[in-house]
Amino acid sequence: MTNHRTKSWIINAMVAALYIVLSLLVGILNLASGAIQFRISEGLNHLVVFNKKYIWGITAGVLLFNAFGPGNSIPNVIFGTGQTLLALLVVGYVSPRLPKMWQKMALNTVLFTVSMCLVALELKLTLNSPFWWTYFTTAVSELIIMTITAPIMYYLDKVVHFNQRIEEK
Repeated sequence: MTNHRTKSWIINAMVAALYIVLSLLVGILNLASGAIQFRISEGLNHLVVFNKKYIWGITAGVLLFNAFGPGNSIPNVIFGTGQTLLALLVVGYVSPRLPKMWQKMALNTVLFTVSMCLVALELKLTLNSPFWWTYFTTAVSELIIMTITAPIMYYLDKVVHFNQRIEEK
């Protein structure tokens, strides 16, 4: 049991680190924070459809990037991390009840896109950004990234087997 728990922690730490690195790569172009966010790291959100145990690694990556990356702030940590955790928990609960992987990934994409209202609200409260325009730009950005990365994660799973990586053997 201890080895399995340790393995799960290590894999989630690697997911968090990967999220941060991918976010920093996009952050160089100033596209990781603000009203237009093309964080390719958001594609890691699809890991939850393979196994809900990835929720903690993804959330930790978001939290750490929002706390220490470009555009870091307490509201960003609260709203951005909260948005991610909320969407992941809902997907983690609902997706096992869906029979097809494409349905799970579509649900994940839609939930993350819709939940960008929390990020838009944060930007409205902290930067006085226009809510609806900011919601539109962040949601479209998220929709694009999640749509592009869904088939990539699907085919990566065929090679890497995400569920087996975090499950006990």
